[in-house]
Amino acid sequence: MKLSKDLGIDLGTANILIYASGKGIVTREPAVVAIDKTSGKLLQSGAEARMMLGRTPGNVAAVRPMRNGVVSDYELTVKMLREFLHRIDRFALVKPRVVISVPSSISEMEERAVIQAALEAGARRAYLIEEPLAAALGAGLDISGPSGHMVVDIGGGTTDVAVLSLSGVVKSEYLTILGQTAPGDGICLADYPVTISCENAIIRYLRRRYNVLVGAQTAETIKMTIGCVYERPETATMIAKGRDLKSGLPREVELRSEEMIQALRQDSQQIIDTVLSVLEDTPPELVNDIAESGIVLTGGGSLIWGMDRLVEEATGIVCSVADDAESCVALGIGKSLNWVGQMQEGTINLARKKLLSE
Repeated sequence: MKLSKDLGIDLGTANILIYASGKGIVTREPAVVAIDKTSGKLLQSGAEARMMLGRTPGNVAAVRPMRNGVVSDYELTVKMLREFLHRIDRFALVKPRVVISVPSSISEMEERAVIQAALEAGARRAYLIEEPLAAALGAGLDISGPSGHMVVDIGGGTTDVAVLSLSGVVKSEYLTILGQTAPGDGICLADYPVTISCENAIIRYLRRRYNVLVGAQTAETIKMTIGCVYERPETATMIAKGRDLKSGLPREVELRSEEMIQALRQDSQQIIDTVLSVLEDTPPELVNDIAESGIVLTGGGSLIWGMDRLVEEATGIVCSVADDAESCVALGIGKSLNWVGQMQEGTINLARKKLLSE
């Protein structure tokens, strides 16, 4: 038997990362669950459930319970969290306190859904911290002083852009680009609830350009292999396999990295527009600080080739990708665990001052 540790949870659309105090990141799993449609029983979660995407029989569904960075399916979110918390604190005497990251523009109703899901999943108390704050902490930025810093956290289908100063958010915008359907496609990507933004864009492009439909996992492989939003020094190519929409038969197509710039142009332009919008509404003194310190990119989406160059070209401000960008939010939440006691007293302004359970 053991006492429970405080936990930090990066509850993302694509992945869930859990940080345990004194241990670091102990869970890094896809935010996917597989359930029996008839009984509602949880069959698999995480990597095992992700392997079932597009391969399940009629009575089994593999889905993402998080959408646009917030709870989409409450019951499934509870089951997913309960499973992951059980893996970590199976023999704990006391339920853990948890700090969970949330989008900067989350509504009170969405906050309450996260709160209740965490408590029902087995947390003793739960606290919320805004993702840009957590990302900045995880990236090692000193946001306690009056100088301004800009963080662009690009996650699965969502982007949180924020200017930070004095341990708070001065200006932020939250962009959701999940599940869009391009006009004239003749296919609704809402029918593919397990895909996320970049994968959706690639699926749309292959259907328009080649009349070939690929699954979410194939689209993700394409993104990771040749995906880019800025011209590469050397062209990268790969063979993608899908279903010909005319004949219904398997078909292979050869893709080039230049095509990915076109496929991802709409989503990347939305990110650029959001960054510019936040800069336009930021006080001039803080913009000067950002021009000196630069823009920091975090999140898995920042690792797409050329994203930093694209932002730098659009803004004229030096842009860099944080070390271990995918883990920045989780690492930042881990640092905030040092102030859990102060969060109880409502004296820390790095997290939303909400005591969610007594």
